[in-house]
Amino acid sequence: MAAENTEPKCWLISGCSTGFGREIALAALAHGDRVAVTARNPAVLESLCASYPQQALALALDVTRPEQIAAAVDATVEAFGRIDVLVNNAGYGYVAAVEEGEDDAVRALFETNFFGALALTQAVLPLMRAQGGGRIINNSSQAGLMANPGTGYYSASKYALEGLMEALSKEVAPLNIRVTSVEPGAFRTDWSGRSMHRSERRLDDYAEHVGSRLDMIADMDGKQPGDPVRGAQVFVDIAYHPEPPVQLLLGAGVLASYREKLAGVTADLDTWQQVTLSADYPTDTGVSDE
Repeated sequence: MAAENTEPKCWLISGCSTGFGREIALAALAHGDRVAVTARNPAVLESLCASYPQQALALALDVTRPEQIAAAVDATVEAFGRIDVLVNNAGYGYVAAVEEGEDDAVRALFETNFFGALALTQAVLPLMRAQGGGRIINNSSQAGLMANPGTGYYSASKYALEGLMEALSKEVAPLNIRVTSVEPGAFRTDWSGRSMHRSERRLDDYAEHVGSRLDMIADMDGKQPGDPVRGAQVFVDIAYHPEPPVQLLLGAGVLASYREKLAGVTADLDTWQQVTLSADYPTDTGVSDE
């Protein structure tokens, strides 16, 4: 990718304890940037920060707690003077058939995956407007593009984030703020083991076609085709690209699956086109029906 410039950037990244968030932080630090790395327990970031003592700043951040969001943003600006790149990475999965969903668990999922990202974005936008630009990069998911049995609630949280950020990208583009949502496929992080919560409510009627798929997802842990180190480097490339995309898929699997979905959507549009058009008022031809 072509670079926008070589001026080091200042980052704020949520959810850096493990997985993609940690790798994105390492990639940005290796690039020579300064990074506020965050986790609910910042002690887990000590080894990362020790490797980059002049560039890394460890902060406590639970995106469901407004006071911690405000404190993290203030501390980042105090240390670095600005925030050039915000990465909304904090999030987790919740799997269940729709009928098996537990209300408290579903609401907690949205508090992190959607409302947490929204709150952090709203906290950073005034700074980016004042400084004349910035980048917001969301670590979304292939689940934000396609919904499948057992992952409907996770998809719903990511679909909501995708819609919000697509609108935001159009609102802030004139202000030199670019918004990109990245949709990784299956990557070899510990998401399936550590970050995937499963409903305790199980209904026999869904055991075969939903439960078995969820078991398969869990069994894939450590065998996913995506390389998180390579994937993390893409986030750095996007941060420096002069014209980053609004959406960017990562991985051959998600690309193939999404192309298949789009082909199906196109086929349905063609099949039902006349029904779709029939809902409008008839075109005024100047000829009376009387």
